[in-house]
Amino acid sequence: MSERIDVYLVCNAKYHDTNFARLELLKLLAEQEDVWVHVSDSYRDIDAISRSKLLITYTCDLCPTDAEQDGLEAFLEQGGRWLALHGTNALVALNNGKASTPDKAPKLMQLLGSRFVAHPAVQTFNVSVKDPEHPLVQGITDFEIEDEPYYCEFFNEPTVLLEADYTTPSSGYERSSFGTDRDSQPQMYLHSVGEGEVLYLMLGHCTGKYDMQPLMDIAPISRCAWNYPVFYDLLRRSIAWGIRS
Repeated sequence: MSERIDVYLVCNAKYHDTNFARLELLKLLAEQEDVWVHVSDSYRDIDAISRSKLLITYTCDLCPTDAEQDGLEAFLEQGGRWLALHGTNALVALNNGKASTPDKAPKLMQLLGSRFVAHPAVQTFNVSVKDPEHPLVQGITDFEIEDEPYYCEFFNEPTVLLEADYTTPSSGYERSSFGTDRDSQPQMYLHSVGEGEVLYLMLGHCTGKYDMQPLMDIAPISRCAWNYPVFYDLLRRSIAWGIRS
C-alpha cells in the first residue's frame, strides 16, 4: 500500500515570476501520485515543514527568522531533504543604485551551503556535467542554456554536479568583480547537514511584465531555463531524489 509523501513548497521570489514558477513546480509534483503538497509563501509553518519529506523553495530575498532558521536546521539534521532553486540563497538590498547582498542570515546560508553575491545580465552560457556517474546527472550531456548567471560564496566544499564557465562582471552590484577570477561556477550541488541533505540548482530565472516594479514599470517576459527540456529533466530528477530517499 502506498503512503502519502508530504512536500512543502515555498514560492516567494522578489523580482521573479513567482506565479509561473509555482505553477510549473506544482505540475511536476502532480506527476507523483503519492505526493501531497503544502504551498506557502514563507517558512513560518516550521511544524509542517518538519513533517515533510521534501522542502522545495523558489525564493529571492525571503529571509527566515532566527526561529525559522533553527527549525530548518532541525529539519535537515533529522533527515529532511531540501531542493533549493535559483534565488533561495539571495538576500538583496539597494544602495545608491547598486545592489548589495548583506550577510544577514549566516545560518541560512550555512545550511544551504552557499550565499548569493552578484550576477550579471541574463545571458547564454555553457553548463558542464562535473560528476557524470552521479544518478542525478547520469546520462545528461553538457548543454548550452540562457539564464541568470550567479556568483556565490560556497561553504564546506559541496559535491558539485553541474558547473558553468561564465566570467562576466556584475555591473549592477557593489561587488561587481566577485567570482570572475574562477575557472568555473557551480550550478548544481549537494550539501549535507546532519542526516539530511540540500540539493541546490542555481538555474531557473523567470520574470513577468510587472515583476520588476518599482524598479521598472513593465519588464520583458523572460523564462530562461524554463524554455529548455533539460531543465525540466533536472527538476524531475531532483523531485525524485527528494521523495524516494
